[in-house]
Amino acid sequence: MSIPDLLRRHRLVPVVVLDDATAAEPLADALATGGLPVAEVTFRTPAAAESIARMAAHGGVTVGAGTVLTAEQVDIAVGAGARFVVSPGFSPAVVRRCREHGVTALPGAVTATEVMAALAEGVDTLKFFPAGTSGGAPAVAALSAPFGQVSFVPTGGIDATSAADYLALPAVLAVGGSWMVPRAAIRAGEFDRITDLVTASVEAVAH
Repeated sequence: MSIPDLLRRHRLVPVVVLDDATAAEPLADALATGGLPVAEVTFRTPAAAESIARMAAHGGVTVGAGTVLTAEQVDIAVGAGARFVVSPGFSPAVVRRCREHGVTALPGAVTATEVMAALAEGVDTLKFFPAGTSGGAPAVAALSAPFGQVSFVPTGGIDATSAADYLALPAVLAVGGSWMVPRAAIRAGEFDRITDLVTASVEAVAH
């Protein structure tokens, strides 16, 4: 299954910040048990690459790398087992390195100019980031009008309540967020709680 198809199927992308790579396997289990076998592990901590590697080797979850800013980070992420690469903005160098590795790039874009730059690089699935402060669902709807071939994954400032507004838009494949994988809960080892949050989130978007 392609990454866009996977996102369309599950509708949610947990945005994960891991401070300790030993939490990777139990987190993967919590996500899978809760019915959401996908994760974006952000490159915001030194544990990111090892966490991706552990989750990828553990199985049961399709793992991507988030907050990827450079081509070198693409190399690290893919080497660790990332199947897709998410960036906060649009970087031709990152997109091209992803293409060289044969992995899906999800660059960020919030303006028509950025969308056109991404299309020029052959990318038509984009992260709309930061969604909450860039006009929210109405902005995504407005952008999708002239760019009917583009799919969006809004991320940033989205919670369980606002997710439905984005998911109601035909152009939105999925939304990214961390409300079902709180960093504090991961640090505390509260994986049963995370499973419950994931399960509730999955059930909410199914209705």
